[in-house]
This record gives sequence, structure tokens and C-alpha cells, in this order.
Amino acid sequence: MYRFLDKFRLRKDKEDLKNVIESIDSGIVFRGTNLWVLIFAIFVASLGLNVNSTAVIIGAMLISPLMGPIMGLGLGMGINDVSLLRRALNNYLIATGVALTTSTVFFLLSPLGDAHSELLARTSPNIYDVLIALFGGLAGIVATSSKQKGNVIPGVAIATALMPPLCTAGYGLATLQFNFFFGAFYLFIINTVFIALATFLIVRLLRFPSKDMQNPALQKRAQHIVWGVALVTLLPSLYFGYDLVQQDRFTKNVNRFITNEAHFTNDYLLNKKVDAKKKVISLVYGGKEIMADEIAFLKSKMKNYDLEKATLEVNQGFAYLSTENKGIENNEQVKGLTQALELREKDKLLLQQKFDSIEQQQLLGKQLFAELKSQYPSIHNAVIQPSSLLNDSSSTRAYLVLIDASTRFSRHDTAKLGNFLRTRLQRKDVKLVVQ
Repeated sequence: MYRFLDKFRLRKDKEDLKNVIESIDSGIVFRGTNLWVLIFAIFVASLGLNVNSTAVIIGAMLISPLMGPIMGLGLGMGINDVSLLRRALNNYLIATGVALTTSTVFFLLSPLGDAHSELLARTSPNIYDVLIALFGGLAGIVATSSKQKGNVIPGVAIATALMPPLCTAGYGLATLQFNFFFGAFYLFIINTVFIALATFLIVRLLRFPSKDMQNPALQKRAQHIVWGVALVTLLPSLYFGYDLVQQDRFTKNVNRFITNEAHFTNDYLLNKKVDAKKKVISLVYGGKEIMADEIAFLKSKMKNYDLEKATLEVNQGFAYLSTENKGIENNEQVKGLTQALELREKDKLLLQQKFDSIEQQQLLGKQLFAELKSQYPSIHNAVIQPSSLLNDSSSTRAYLVLIDASTRFSRHDTAKLGNFLRTRLQRKDVKLVVQ
């Protein structure tokens, strides 16, 4: 057991802690190269969000230097270095301000103004983002404190995604969509606070050399502030996380309800919309008129799927049997729905015809095999099906009959069997193979 637990000890791989402090300290300052790299990274990330390219966004996260001052905040708090903490906070604010300004200017000038999935993904943070930031931050500071750093820091930069939320916040400012701004900026704050908190915890766990504060009460107060900020940041994410789980559960229940219950005779479900936040289910049908009692019966089934608090809207594109809709054929929307239903009916009819044809072919094959077996008992098995003969320049339709028999067929028997098959199948294109 001791040997097993010994594998988890960090002290054996620990880098000289003074070197670790110097390394984090050197990455805090934003001026010159660091500042320009940040600006270029913001442009790259904004372009990636604008064209909805995940690969471009990942590239921007890899070249971003934002992790430096955030880890500096955690280190400053962990070793009681007020000077380091102030410099980290000052540079963090500078970096955040420059990044927000750059992304806002970009989206003001960009001709592409639609919010794609990569942008929308940064506007609804929840408890899972907290966990990602915390564990990512733990991985980052543990790797930084180790002699075997590997490629953990770039991975942390990608996982915690510091750049995209800032760019999405800039998009919200540029387009005056403040719900985008506040949602994305809150995600950025979550990442900042919990990466810094993870750094603070590991610094204390590994006992980094800290500066003694002359006022113990002030040190205790600082710790209370750290945990207070973390708690205040955490609480909204818990609510959003709970809301996300509830919406996901609602959507799954709705899909089961629609699949199992939302069927009307001679009607087709043309469209469905599910608003998980407002708990509204909107179904659009085409076909005959749906009666009120049918809709009421469908609504009564909702309680079986935990949807009794949801609102069900049943909309009818048109009703063939409704006398109130006479003369409505000129309406373009109704014509479109009619065409859609006609196409669906044709597709359904074609599929049914194909299915019937296959089924009939199987029955014919079984019957023909029984007839062949009665005439030639040595036949073990046979393949009897329509096929095609292919060559380099063309293909021709043929009816393939492949027979496997225990005795060899003479030419006379083969010719006789071929004539029988052509007469029986009423086809001249029978291709007989006996082996």
C-alpha cells in the first residue's frame, strides 16, 4: 500500500520552488512582445468565432499569454506577496481591457454579424465550467511546479478557454447584445477565479516559501476574501448548471413524448419546436383537421412523461376536411404544405412497392426452389434473384439462377432446366449457372 501511495507524491518531481516563482513572475508582465502577441491572438480567436472555426479558436488559445497574470494572482495570494499580487492584478486588468477593446473593434468592423455555435457556446456558463477551470488550473500549477512540465500548459489553455469568452464579450459590446457580454464575461471571470484558486491551493499544499505578514489578522482577512470571491463566483454557476440539467431532461422527455404519443390518423408531423427554458412544445401537422378532443387526449398523456407543467401547442398547416378552408388553395403556404405531403406520400408508396417487390421475390424464390428440388433431388441450394451483367462498356439486366448440386448436370439437363426456368419465370434473360 505504501508503494502504491508513494506513486502519488509530488515532492520527488518538484522543481526548485524559487525557479517556479521566477517562471510565473516573468510571465505576469504585459508589455512589448507579450502585449502584441495577446492582440494578435485576440484577432485570431475573433476570426475563428466569426467564421465558426474550432481549429482557428484552438490555435488562438495556444498562442495566448493570458495564463501568466492569472497564475500570478494565485501565487501572490499563496505566498503572501502583496507586491506580486498587485503586479499580477494590474497586468490582468490591462490584458483584459486590451483584449476586450481589440475584439470589440474587430466585430464592429467585421461584415459577418451572425452568432454561430462557437459564439453561443460562450454565453451560458455553469458549474461544469467551474470544474473545468478548477481541474485545469490544478493541472497547470502542478505541471509548472514539476521538473517534467510536458505539454500540460498548452492543454490547460485550450481546456479552460480564456480567449473565446473575451472575444464573445467583445461581440456582445459591438452588437449591443448585452446578454452575450455578461454571459461571456462571467465565463471569463469563472476561469480566472478558479485557475487562480487552484494555483493558490497547490502553492499552499507544496509549501512554497511565503512572506510573513506582520499582521496575522490581515492575513486571515485576505484568506476570507479569497474564499468569498470563489463562493460568489460559484453560486450563479450552480444555478445555471442545475437549469442546464433540467432543460436537458425536459428535451429528452419531450422527444420520447413526441415519438410515442404525438400521432394522429391521416396527419403528418411537419415541424416541431421545443423551448426548454419556457417549457413550450410547438407541433405543426399537415393533413386532415385535428379535433379538439384529439388534442385534449394528447395533452392528457403529457403527465406520463413529467411534462404536466409544459405548454403544448398543436398547429395545423391546413385541413383537407375543413369546410371553413374553402378557397384557400391559392395560399402559397398551403400549396407548399400540399406539395410536401404529396412528395411524402409518393416516397412512402415507392418504399412500399419496393418492399412488396422484395417480399414477392422471396416467395417466388422459395416456391421455385421447391419445384426444382422435386425434379432434381441432388440440388442442395440455389440463388434465384434479379441481377445485372456488367462489362467494361455497359450493363444488362438478367435473372440469375445459381444452382449447387451434388451430381454433375449434363448439357442436355442444363439446357432442359434453362428452358423450364425461362418458361416458369416468363423471362428470356435467365442466366443459369450450375456448379
